[in-house]
Amino acid sequence: MKRLVLAMVAMTAAFSMPADAQTQAYQVKAREIYARIVSFRTAAGQKQTPVMVAYLVDVLKAGGVPESDIATIDAAGEMAMIVRLPGKKPGRPILFSAHMDVVDARPQEWRRDPFTLVEENGDFYGRGTMDNKAGVTALVSTILRLKAERLKPARDLVFAFVGDEETSMDTTRLIAAHPWVREAEFAINTDAGGGLLDDATGKPLIYLVQGAEKTYATFDLIVTNPGGHSSRPRSDNAIYRLAHALEKIEAHQFPAMANDLTRAYLGAVGKTQSGEVGEALRKFSADPTDAGAAAVLAKSPEFIGTTRTTCVATMVEAGHAENALPQTAKAAVNCRIFPDVPVDAVRDALVAAIADPDVKVVTRGEPEASPVSDMRPDVMSAITRAVHADYPGVAVVPYLESGGTDGKVYRIAGIPTFASSGLFAKPSEMFAHGLDERLPAVAFYQGLDHIYRLAVELGGARR
Repeated sequence: MKRLVLAMVAMTAAFSMPADAQTQAYQVKAREIYARIVSFRTAAGQKQTPVMVAYLVDVLKAGGVPESDIATIDAAGEMAMIVRLPGKKPGRPILFSAHMDVVDARPQEWRRDPFTLVEENGDFYGRGTMDNKAGVTALVSTILRLKAERLKPARDLVFAFVGDEETSMDTTRLIAAHPWVREAEFAINTDAGGGLLDDATGKPLIYLVQGAEKTYATFDLIVTNPGGHSSRPRSDNAIYRLAHALEKIEAHQFPAMANDLTRAYLGAVGKTQSGEVGEALRKFSADPTDAGAAAVLAKSPEFIGTTRTTCVATMVEAGHAENALPQTAKAAVNCRIFPDVPVDAVRDALVAAIADPDVKVVTRGEPEASPVSDMRPDVMSAITRAVHADYPGVAVVPYLESGGTDGKVYRIAGIPTFASSGLFAKPSEMFAHGLDERLPAVAFYQGLDHIYRLAVELGGARR
């Protein structure tokens, strides 16, 4: 009992420690890097990834990385980078990955400049502070620490810095095919996976390791007709027809689904929650055919994506003049598809739900389904030890990502991928892609140590 109390005291002290107490050389350098890369507006179309790569190359070369161990990749103006730390002997490399690009932010909508790192009340504010420039900084910091400490891995460690994860992931595909990467035994992705803190108390609840993610697919709903003058309304108004189709999609619910990974995740989370949702989590984990439990979870934005395929309207475009009947009405419906469900099956379900032959449902591009990565005992053990160094005893469990990361590209390329950022945050304070994105300062520093510990243990780094 005494050991448990001491551990909890240490845990609370670590979480409440002010950022200015982080004075070790690697922490100071990491904060400097973090501030600089947040200042780069690396959103699509801004052409800032080449500038950020140039800065990081200078930092790495100054830290002892030879130019021959740095490779840059250009994909239509977006830049990516790969850094290699050669191992002592041959063997399949281990890949670590982070992405440099961000979803754009409009400065006029933010209370603080989104492209200036602001430290306030124990949080770091700025676009990308959580998604995913903390991960970028953790990779760079790990490389610099290994170099400074003259630690050499037993086998190659490769660090990927992706340039377009938020859009096309073209640089990710080029990275996955690169000679330094394509034979990687597995990957650690910093763009997902992390710990949840209780909203009320700040105590750690659970740590999640992403082992799979849903298929990302967008379908365009398109209605066309000859239109006409607005003074002569017609019954097949394209906007109304599209609106009726969207209402049917809103009402449509895909069936509840589960696999071993999601059942383990929901069961573990259920142990940390009380009330109706906690009970539903435990029941659904034990029996995914429990319709009552599935119905409760379907009402929860946090858990609906883990229990079924979801589709939601995200964009609408219609009409060409205020005094003319619309000739075209179009909506984007974004779907996150449960593993092993074919994209065409989801499209067919949307067509059936709409039940209107005049509404075309067209699949955008060629959506890629990502396989599930079987959880490796050695990886899970290393992640668990790294997490327990800061939060002793917290449960570490795999989960299915409802969103999307470039981990799917690595998995499709045959590289099992496990997402683990080392970052702990409250669910109510996760603002990635939103206004006032922020990250607890302590979580940032713990994330640095988390990736470093994984690189040392999994890579067998020694002097």
